[in-house]
Amino acid sequence: MRYYEDLHVGEVSISSPRTLTREEMIEFACRYDPQYFHTDVQAASKSIFGEVIASGIYTTAIWRQLDHQISSDIRWICGIAWDDVRWPLAVRAGDTLRARATVLSKRESDNRPERGIVVMLYEMLNAADRLVWTAKSTNLIEKRG
Repeated sequence: MRYYEDLHVGEVSISSPRTLTREEMIEFACRYDPQYFHTDVQAASKSIFGEVIASGIYTTAIWRQLDHQISSDIRWICGIAWDDVRWPLAVRAGDTLRARATVLSKRESDNRPERGIVVMLYEMLNAADRLVWTAKSTNLIEKRG
């Protein structure tokens, strides 16, 4: 397991790729975000997107899944804030995505010596290395011993 002391500013981790299917995108959207451009192939073809696109919540859920590949060994206590969440490019069926995590800053907690505070930049990129999702996250992480 990695503790606060093991993380270094500038450190970058990248997940393996995951290709998304239209069926999975539509299934998720029908349950959690049933807007026509996420769920209806025919109606979405007349939208500004020209086809069904992934829900932003689905995109975020895929990021979470991919991030577990690269961050599950960190001694997280919890996340305490997300800032600047963005979806700069629509995610489409057949897109292959990778998650990237960069340690932006870290500091010791002022009032809890057993904790550190780490700010991460989370990003998800498609196969063309174009950014499709991003967020800054402030996290509490256990310190060693």
